[in-house]
Amino acid sequence: MIECVLFDLDGTIVNTNELIINSFIHALRENNLPPLTREQIIPHMGTTLQQQMRVFSGLEDTSVLELAYRAYNNAHHDELIGSFPHVNETMEELSRRGIRLGIVTTKIRPTTMKALEMFDLLKYMETIVTVSDVVQPKPHPEPVLRAVSNLGVDPRKTLMVGDSAVDIQSAKAAGVLTAGVAWSLKGEETLRKYEPDYIIHDMEDIFNIVEQGTMGP
Repeated sequence: MIECVLFDLDGTIVNTNELIINSFIHALRENNLPPLTREQIIPHMGTTLQQQMRVFSGLEDTSVLELAYRAYNNAHHDELIGSFPHVNETMEELSRRGIRLGIVTTKIRPTTMKALEMFDLLKYMETIVTVSDVVQPKPHPEPVLRAVSNLGVDPRKTLMVGDSAVDIQSAKAAGVLTAGVAWSLKGEETLRKYEPDYIIHDMEDIFNIVEQGTMGP
């Protein structure tokens, strides 16, 4: 029986996809670096900002790029992010059932809190583990293990829901069940390659997993 559900943030419970892509495009253009297409950016989304910037720029020191990214991201945050269907309803019902809820993200804490507050999701989360809180970010198991430890739950009765390979890899390494979201920009087939325990096509599919634990990918 599932007693805890952990969620990635970007692209999973909050639609920050366009904000992230536009922020990368802006940061590269602002620093006179070769432009990238959406298709080149999307496969790397989910890793840390620094990791992505190193891949996109070929530079070791990406601090200037990160500043440009964050400046654009903060300025356009509210206009470029949106919600996914049934997220709030699902959180409300899971909370009502006594399921422990938390966030595990490679985002920094300030923007994590900003997005959660904007969509009235903060009140459901008993733990929030950001990239600022760990030494080793996803795909390392540390972030998921930190959330499990914070809540005092059994990893074998915990589900991690995410939209990227690093979510699945981190959860598997932590001994936690995994669910990939079919609305991931990376595509359902890409997620299936990492063998999540479940694929969900609507956030409310989580109810079936919690109730029965039998709905496979």
